[in-house]
Amino acid sequence: MSTFRNLSSSRRLALGLLGLAGAGGAGLALSLERAVSAADADRFAHAPHFHWPHEGFLDSYDVKSIRRGYEVYKNVCAACHGCFTVAYRMLRNVCMTPEEAKAEAKRATYLDGPNDEGEMYNRPGKTADYLPKPYPNEQAAAYANGGKAPPDLGLITFARHGYENYIFALLTGYQDPPAGFQVDEGLYFNPYFRGGALAMPPPLYNEVLEYSDGTPATKSQCAKDVACFLRFAAEPWHDERKKLALKLVSLLALISAALAYYNRHVWTVLINRKVMYVPKKKSS
Repeated sequence: MSTFRNLSSSRRLALGLLGLAGAGGAGLALSLERAVSAADADRFAHAPHFHWPHEGFLDSYDVKSIRRGYEVYKNVCAACHGCFTVAYRMLRNVCMTPEEAKAEAKRATYLDGPNDEGEMYNRPGKTADYLPKPYPNEQAAAYANGGKAPPDLGLITFARHGYENYIFALLTGYQDPPAGFQVDEGLYFNPYFRGGALAMPPPLYNEVLEYSDGTPATKSQCAKDVACFLRFAAEPWHDERKKLALKLVSLLALISAALAYYNRHVWTVLINRKVMYVPKKKSS
């Protein structure tokens, strides 16, 4: 079998051109694929980064914002969305007193049972109960919302790129579609939603509710507060995690200092020790 070196110059040139054409075709296909991906990515905007009171290493949740965010969720979001990660007991000593959490739970009604007669019955909520769902099952939720069930908000913060930045940008990003962008009937334009249109109407507007602490309920304030609440719903152990990390860092610093002292105390003597060999004098 003849090798490439044994081929004539014309054949080697033809094979070289063929290889160059193949590499060029592969590069063109890759660039076109990336162009299509970029075009899809340009159909929605990325949420900008906002400053959140809990994003620093030594920062904790803003409990007042979480309380207001719960009020937004209860009065605006809970009509369509559930939040399966939050129980009323988790609100105690965070944004409510134990008495307030107990009273808040009693306002909800839960189906329980069976009783001694084998029947299901309704009872007032307890602090051990999780926030009630707006629909009994996913099929009922889909039927009431045009064929698609609204997502549960328990972990929605971690399920979206940008976390609470995305939540805030989505809730405040509703606007009229630009020229040439077709929005189907029953959908609303939002540049932060993938595809640019979603079925959820704008849920927030100025004075959509009255905060119990008297804070002006502007649209941006409501969006910020409910984003903080949903971050708490996704990570209720956030503050405890940071406390534990701070304790571990402090403990590791003490251990490192003790090990450094031990190393200097024990090994420095051995490293700097000199051993000299003194031969015995031969007796004459």
